[in-house]
Amino acid sequence: MAVNILTKEDLQDFKADLLVEITKLLQPKNKEHKQWLRSSEVKTILKISSGTLQTLRINGTLRFSKIGGTLYYSYDDIEKLLQSNN
Repeated sequence: MAVNILTKEDLQDFKADLLVEITKLLQPKNKEHKQWLRSSEVKTILKISSGTLQTLRINGTLRFSKIGGTLYYSYDDIEKLLQSNN
């Protein structure tokens, strides 16, 4: 049976590596977004009122899907709308 001797330097290296790995885990990842957003989320992102959101739906500027009584909007469509206004 082989015996391994750990030195202070080995432990310090392990500590440094461990801290780097923990830091990576705790850092926020690229904020992944939901594919479908509700009206309230869209209004917050676009900083618009309910009436303005309704106007965007009526004139076809922003596509939506209605499931049950809830309206959903594609995140990609919102992103395109934001880019077209820049």
